Amino acid sequence: MPDNHIVWPNRAKCAVTVTINLDAEFFWLSMFPDSIHRPKTLSMGQYGPNRGLQRVLNALDEYGITATFFIPGRTAQTYPEQVREIVKRGHEIAHHGYTHENFGHLSVDRQREEIVRGMDVLEEITGTRPVGFRAPEGEMTQETLELLADFGFLYSSSLFGDDRPYIHAFSGQRPPLVELPLHWELNDFPYFAFNYTPAFPAGQGRIANYTQVLSAWKREFDGFYEYGLHYVTQFDPQTIGTPGRIGLLEKLFAYIRQRDDVWICTARQMAEFTMRGQQK
Repeated sequence: MPDNHIVWPNRAKCAVTVTINLDAEFFWLSMFPDSIHRPKTLSMGQYGPNRGLQRVLNALDEYGITATFFIPGRTAQTYPEQVREIVKRGHEIAHHGYTHENFGHLSVDRQREEIVRGMDVLEEITGTRPVGFRAPEGEMTQETLELLADFGFLYSSSLFGDDRPYIHAFSGQRPPLVELPLHWELNDFPYFAFNYTPAFPAGQGRIANYTQVLSAWKREFDGFYEYGLHYVTQFDPQTIGTPGRIGLLEKLFAYIRQRDDVWICTARQMAEFTMRGQQK
């Protein structure tokens, strides 16, 4: 039985937000700092902005989907033309740290510094101050959420506590923050990211079967649709943007587009919708 009580815009049955993490080589550098001496490892990340991104952008265009790109400041500094192309195509740019550092390992002062550096770079290159944040490496502290509210961010998309948007409420005068929850099964990285040395994943699992992954994404969409929830995908061009895998993305988009009662929105649009509901 459907368990949703949210009435989506235009009385849609469920909502979908496509998000892209443009981590480039900074994912590998943050996870394994000695990768600076490993050109092969870095090249896997560089494939994202240099090759995979164009295919992802073309797929989004083909299916008329506006996405939210979470981008570390260092990625934007290293690949400014690619970031400007994303903006030119009409997509939202959101904050993903500066060097893709693990916020769970940083002091509050260091977190504040990284937020400011990343925000300044993104604003300089895109002309727009980001209102959304995703924790690099998926880790943060309670203080991270409070910092985001203090800096005026509208939303975080970092935690896993629901399959609907929810609100972080703080004591005092600090404004609330919308959370747009994630799920590992809707992230391409656990299925497809792989490296021998340094080992990733640490257990050296195999690259997943493409057909099974697409089936899992479709099954999850069917469930989110049935229960009237918010389906949030995460893709990285370094993993989904290969000549074979981009077809999975296109087939997923086509599957979602078969339904005419799905609200496809950016993360910002969903956060604004959620916040308006709180203010009634």
